Amino acid sequence: MTTVAELLKLKEKHQGEVHTVRQDQMVIDAIKLMAEKNIGAVPVVDGAVIVGIVSERDYARKMELEGRASVGTPVSEIMTRNVKTITPQHKVDACMGIMTDNRLRHLPVVENGQLVGLLSIGDLVKEAIAEQARLIEKMQEYIRGESY
Repeated sequence: MTTVAELLKLKEKHQGEVHTVRQDQMVIDAIKLMAEKNIGAVPVVDGAVIVGIVSERDYARKMELEGRASVGTPVSEIMTRNVKTITPQHKVDACMGIMTDNRLRHLPVVENGQLVGLLSIGDLVKEAIAEQARLIEKMQEYIRGESY
């Protein structure tokens, strides 16, 4: 089973950095960043320590539905504070369980108290599918007598 550390290494080859915002930045800045980078959430950090997360869901529910202005509202007012996190040692299936149980779409990866990555449900589903394909291939090789 693939670990988060292995998945982050694969992800770094394609995307690299984790985009973040500070809690004193305005919501409009977070929304612009998400639109520019085509991402659905951004961790809110104080240095490299995660203090929250802001998602499109937070924006829709806490800004749009309440008629608030994103220009004058700091991220700290709408961010989700009780952030579920994972470590690089977690396995993909455990992460999927955490996301399912908590109805999450993004999981920040924290090591030694520092934010080191962010995984989306899409990242995990893509890896789960790839892992199943590898298993099927190994089983087919075994059935054909190609594997010892």
